[in-house]
Amino acid sequence: MEDAEIQKLEAHLKRTFGNPHVAVKARKQKDSAEVEMKGEFIGVIYVDEDEDGSYMFEMAILAEDLE
Repeated sequence: MEDAEIQKLEAHLKRTFGNPHVAVKARKQKDSAEVEMKGEFIGVIYVDEDEDGSYMFEMAILAEDLE
């Protein structure tokens, strides 16, 4: 992903979650970026291949995190 895309996605997630600690960071793979909150990895954003200009956010929630 380009830096401009990453900045737009980060701003959107900060607004959506109401949290200034969300950060979107580039990966080696050009079709995705990592999402962190306060430095902790929380998920990955992928370019949506079916919908031009759209993205998918994938976040795993582990059983140990729910305790």
